[in-house]
Amino acid sequence: MRNQPVSSALETITPDLSSQQVGKWGSKHRNGWSFLGGSRVILQPNLQNLQQRKSCRVSAIWLPNSQIASSVFTLGTAAVLPFYTLMVVAPKAQLTRKLMKSTLLYVVLGLLYGFLLYLSWTPDTIRLMFASKYWLPELAGIAKMFSSEMTLASAWIHLLAVDLFAARQVYHDGLQNDIETRHSVSLCLLFCPIGIVIHLLTKAVLSSAEKTEPRTS
Repeated sequence: MRNQPVSSALETITPDLSSQQVGKWGSKHRNGWSFLGGSRVILQPNLQNLQQRKSCRVSAIWLPNSQIASSVFTLGTAAVLPFYTLMVVAPKAQLTRKLMKSTLLYVVLGLLYGFLLYLSWTPDTIRLMFASKYWLPELAGIAKMFSSEMTLASAWIHLLAVDLFAARQVYHDGLQNDIETRHSVSLCLLFCPIGIVIHLLTKAVLSSAEKTEPRTS
């Protein structure tokens, strides 16, 4: 070792050190030699690996669109069911009257709808909605637009809000005119136009029956 050159002695002392792969801890290394400090290993952070790990963490925060659509779909459906239940089970209870006067649920449904509409909006949305040369909706364009789960979920929230508003109007009209509305409100949940028609028919039949009743002196 005493008669060997300095470079040969360095290779003998540190052959394993120079071959270690320090980069697996997210760093790069390079060997250096100086007469004052001897052999040294300089560690440099691997910024590319750090950026990749950071981007993985950020992307993991965001949920897939299908999962967001499914979650909002379930949340909106579960939110309206208690209101229908109260209107059918206890239509004249004070709790039902108080809740049906509130507009908080419509605000929540509106925010959910706006959120889904924002996520589902694409540059082709307007073109698909008004696909004809007269700027009128066409069935083929609407069907293509609703092929997205996010668009379907937004349409479902839209239906929930409109159907509940119609059921609320039927409910209040029944209270004001002392008309049975349980069957009409139940139909508004799934078949809203039919529920409205049934309520109008019920109101008309009861009104005509009251007019035909003989008056007792």
